[in-house]
Amino acid sequence: MTGVSSAAAEPRAAGDAVPPGERGATRITDRVVAKVAAQAAREAVGELPPDAARPHASVVVRHGAARVRVHLELDYPCDVGARCGHVRHRVAERVSTLTGMKVPEVTVRVERLHPAAEYGAAEGRTR
Repeated sequence: MTGVSSAAAEPRAAGDAVPPGERGATRITDRVVAKVAAQAAREAVGELPPDAARPHASVVVRHGAARVRVHLELDYPCDVGARCGHVRHRVAERVSTLTGMKVPEVTVRVERLHPAAEYGAAEGRTR
């Protein structure tokens, strides 16, 4: 005959807390954190020129902290520093909120600037 412990046989009441030793763990892969970061960067950048690539991110997660590197393209002329700062802030906030990880570092790399067509025409430049 198989013995059943009394604790396993009795269902838990709705108000009973699960002891820490019996709780599970949630692991979030680097790839998922990178997708969250890329989406946050897209939200922060806003509308881009039609030929611009969408922002993408790479992430390294160690000891509950995510170090994020975002690659993006911007239109020009714009305040590149301010836009990158906005992207950094938005990515850190969203990754931290959605994953529960600390985000000590967000590096933004501007891969390409897309000049506005009307900017060159308004200045009277020719190519």
